[in-house]
Amino acid sequence: QVQVVESGGDLVQPGGSLRLSCAASGSIFRFHVMRWYRQAPGKQRELVAAITSGGSSNYADSVKGRFTISRDNAKNTVYLQMSNLKPEDTAVYYCNADVQTAAVAPARTYWGQGTQVTVSS
Repeated sequence: QVQVVESGGDLVQPGGSLRLSCAASGSIFRFHVMRWYRQAPGKQRELVAAITSGGSSNYADSVKGRFTISRDNAKNTVYLQMSNLKPEDTAVYYCNADVQTAAVAPARTYWGQGTQVTVSS
């Protein structure tokens, strides 16, 4: 079974920066799209950023220009660099990844448990 673990969440002041990491382990043949989601209290989970195996990325309008998603395929890791953080960025951030466990297996989506980001003065 593939395991996905997020780390890096913390309490930061508005305007601060934080880098989240998402490391995958287990039986992995190939990673495809990797994504960051977030869920604020009382709100639906929303897509924050996504990155393809080729490195193409896209972002939610609310984070464009402030967040950067990247990946290191050799380390089975995806990152989210968060800058100029705002109180409205407060949420649990989740990583997911579309992963093949074998060459002939279909890709499946795996989720991490989430990491808390709190932006407050």
